[in-house]
Amino acid sequence: MNQSLTRRNAICFGAAASALTALPALAGATPSPSDLPLKTLAAAKGLRFGTAIGMRMLADPRVRELAIRECNIIVPENELKLYVTHNNGPAEYNFKPADELLAFAETNHMAMRGHNLFWARDEYTPKWLKEYKFSSKAEAEKLLRDYIAAVAQHYGERLTSWDVVNETIDPKTGEVRENAFSRVLGMDTLRIAFEAAREHMPKMQLVYNDYMSWEAGNENHRKGVLKLLHWFRDNKVPIDALGVQSHIGNGFDLMAGQVNQWKDFLDEVVSLDLDLLITEFDVDDQTIPTGDIEQRDAIVATVGRIYLDQMLSYKQTKDVLFWGMPDQYNWLQGFTPRKDGLPLRPTPFDADFKPKPLYDAIAAAFKSAPER
Repeated sequence: MNQSLTRRNAICFGAAASALTALPALAGATPSPSDLPLKTLAAAKGLRFGTAIGMRMLADPRVRELAIRECNIIVPENELKLYVTHNNGPAEYNFKPADELLAFAETNHMAMRGHNLFWARDEYTPKWLKEYKFSSKAEAEKLLRDYIAAVAQHYGERLTSWDVVNETIDPKTGEVRENAFSRVLGMDTLRIAFEAAREHMPKMQLVYNDYMSWEAGNENHRKGVLKLLHWFRDNKVPIDALGVQSHIGNGFDLMAGQVNQWKDFLDEVVSLDLDLLITEFDVDDQTIPTGDIEQRDAIVATVGRIYLDQMLSYKQTKDVLFWGMPDQYNWLQGFTPRKDGLPLRPTPFDADFKPKPLYDAIAAAFKSAPER
């Protein structure tokens, strides 16, 4: 294996040196599943392991088999977003796709997360809502509360956790994004969403979910999220956890100083008495220059292991979910394609549903993690 390539593309901090030393052993090795599935290894430490599933995936019996074997929690890919459940006006609801996913989860003894009650970005807001002319703040608040109440009443406590607000921080400025509700309600939009969720789901884990990450360039995003979490606390907003999406990998030149900043970020989050969830994990290998699959898989596995070791060192981290697996069902294939046209390999399973080195890295991270 090209050791200079490895050093150039791998993360360097703490245990990274010993992990990188193991790369040649990973490259070319034929990974084999653990004697126990990932869900069992996770459960032994008080964790849950899972994946996002959409209707297109549910139609594939191989995905169903994989999820049943490896996962004890799933999350809908798009089926609970506003543009699916409430796309045709204030009087119409569509829960059928999410109901099918929940039936699959319950039949196979898996938990299901809710994602999401409010994606606070205009580009993912139904056209009717973006164009709606609110007559008053009271009307805007009523519409938001009524929507959350309708979703909550439909599902009750059958779900285990909800991303109440998704991605409201602008990563460039660190400020709260403007959206259909905030143009009328301002910051009260966020308070109202969490309060309505708590009112109708008193036992539910309520989560703020965002994609701030550890790579350079995320500084304003992280600062903005921390500012928001402090605002939640200061205004007694009922929030239980931060969803850390964990789409990592396009910063393989990450250095120790940046990782220390990530630790400072996590330390501040948990100091606010919040849990952590890895909600949308994948390791993007778009920028790894080599097309050699063995080398790419080895780097992805090493980076994934280092990231998980750090995240799981916090006992507040309770869930680890990938955003779709195997590789061909991961969103990055169309979002960040490689310049050489080769398929991305960001998940623990390849296109033939065979485990890759990242699978073994996850298993090892679970085995070495402290108990929750």
